[in-house]
Amino acid sequence: MLFDFASFIGGDDVEGTSWVYTVSSRSLLEDVFTSVSLKRQLELDPDPNSEAARHPYVVGRVAIAEGAQIDAATEAAAAAVDEWSGMPLATRMKLGEMFREQLMAHRETLLEILVAEAHPRKLAEWELTCLLQVFSADSCSWYEQQMHTEFEHGPRRLVVRRQADGVVCVNPPQNAPAPSSALAVLSLMAGNAVVVRAPRSIALSTMYILRELVAPLLAELGAPPGTLNVICGKPRQILDRWLEHPCVDDILYFGGSEEGKRFEQDCVARGKKPILELAGNDCLVVWKDADLELAAEAITECFFGSGQICMVPNHVVVHPDVAEELLSAVRRQAALIRPGYPDEPDVLLSPVRRSERFFALLEQAVGQGAQPVCGGRRLEVDGTPSATGVFLEPTVLRVDGLTGARELDVVRHETFFPLIPVVVPEPAADDAALLDAVVRFVNANEYGLRNSLWSRSPQVVDRFVTRVRNAGLLKVNDSHIGFLPYVPSHGGTGLTGGVFGEANYPMLKTSHLQGVSICDGIPPRQAAFEA
Repeated sequence: MLFDFASFIGGDDVEGTSWVYTVSSRSLLEDVFTSVSLKRQLELDPDPNSEAARHPYVVGRVAIAEGAQIDAATEAAAAAVDEWSGMPLATRMKLGEMFREQLMAHRETLLEILVAEAHPRKLAEWELTCLLQVFSADSCSWYEQQMHTEFEHGPRRLVVRRQADGVVCVNPPQNAPAPSSALAVLSLMAGNAVVVRAPRSIALSTMYILRELVAPLLAELGAPPGTLNVICGKPRQILDRWLEHPCVDDILYFGGSEEGKRFEQDCVARGKKPILELAGNDCLVVWKDADLELAAEAITECFFGSGQICMVPNHVVVHPDVAEELLSAVRRQAALIRPGYPDEPDVLLSPVRRSERFFALLEQAVGQGAQPVCGGRRLEVDGTPSATGVFLEPTVLRVDGLTGARELDVVRHETFFPLIPVVVPEPAADDAALLDAVVRFVNANEYGLRNSLWSRSPQVVDRFVTRVRNAGLLKVNDSHIGFLPYVPSHGGTGLTGGVFGEANYPMLKTSHLQGVSICDGIPPRQAAFEA
């Protein structure tokens, strides 16, 4: 066993009475019986010196926090926040640069942990690029500008700044806990004290990043104990205690849209700020003048991680004139997306354990008129079609007509499977009318994480960018899932971000605007009544 993490509360490692163990994802494909047996043995007997704990399949363990420890983490954050938020912004901003250096220095260890948690190596590298862009020098410089601006107005010094909200609690998702939990560093840079819940089923990468990489940096910067706290436990138990605790100010919640909407209401009712990262149902539009091979390459990003990533494309709208050519290109490129063991360098598919919903969606779509283009089978780890395989073949459907397309669940909602419907609009009077119809279709999406366009026409690009209101991020002739400095990596509108949804910069979302006027020697009545 390589890693052993207690709860991190108030600057101390606090041992637990129960533990969750991480067994390597490769073991589930090599010897599922041994893998499952090890997990069960370790749940019954968590002794780190036992024979089961010393098995080469066992990667590490994380302590489980119970009620008193959950509250202790919140109270430690509340005790630290005044001192930490009072530190100069320039000091807090150093955390971003230092964290980026830590990520690069510990790159291989972090990638190994992500692979052990079932992230294909290629996707683990992609997740790391997210953090390297979020904490790039360019991005951090922009964050700092947003946090503090000064003006001279006659004899006054005017300041527009953002102040920390206070205690921020973070509930990352199970599918990508490491990069999501690392967004807590931005909340720390804003001056907040933070409590992070490491997901119980996949806790190791979150604990490693925050306890091993971030906590020492905070100590080096002179942050008080309790500025960062990391615990692992049952999600409902921890979320309920956060909602009830008077010291909690913000909760950053990742999850499904229906649960997220209810959670948003619970937060508002208790005076907490909800910051929601929910489902995505991204649209990728391909116009008739697009580079179809590159557009097809971007479309097949929908299969990465078997579609179990919120920010991949979820449906495509293609100009009717190039629909057949695009579908042929997507079919060719989909055939290159293969399953395999997660440590193999070019594997992009992940196992899908509960695939019944996939086949139900596929059957429903075909029953409503969608035409299968390719895929639709279970696969073994070597890519062989099999009735019992744990992988799903990349699957493409053709849907004719914008009218009625959203009646299909595969178009209307995020599926979280390697399944992409390609919608071919009905003929329009001309291309201007067709583009208007496509823009209306994109804006009518209930979700709003990312949207993409592929077109060489400056007029088409301008109309799309000007008119599409939906989504926290628009991409044009670019990777749909790629990360860049300055622009947001997360956040969106509608069912993606709730009623307060927009592009999510956690440093800004977990702080609030405040104006300051500093004056000397002007009588108050003069100041009040003279412009």
